Amino acid sequence: MTISGSDVTVESVVRRVVARHREERGALLPVLHALQAELGHVPQEAVPVLAEELNLSRADVHGVVTFYHDFRREPAGRTTVRICRAEACQALGADRLVSYAREAGLPLGETSADGSVTVEQVFCLGNCALGPAVEVNGRLHGRVGPARLGSLLNGTVSS
Repeated sequence: MTISGSDVTVESVVRRVVARHREERGALLPVLHALQAELGHVPQEAVPVLAEELNLSRADVHGVVTFYHDFRREPAGRTTVRICRAEACQALGADRLVSYAREAGLPLGETSADGSVTVEQVFCLGNCALGPAVEVNGRLHGRVGPARLGSLLNGTVSS
């Protein structure tokens, strides 16, 4: 499979990334992180190539990709929203944020039909004193209520 209309294939990207990490002990996790950084996700067709390159079984590679929630098997939306569901944020209203996202047609773990937004749950963003916390494209926001989440989803809040 080629990537975004280019002549580059998933296989060639996987082999290049593995070559950069081959000498590392336990290279699978660093390779998966690097693949996701480069491709935006870890495509299914990367699994057999990774298994061959790292001398692992396909089941081992698949198990790691599916066990860790940070690895995506499908591309994320242009905007990624992560809602903290840890205890402190739950106590301060994270459930209202999840409900708001669902009512807006953005269920957790899914990407909007137009590919614009992916909403995910996480279990701590390390911003417990300012919960409920939300991360939008890597930028942390505290004391987020449903109205502010709506603004973040629509791209109308910058801080």
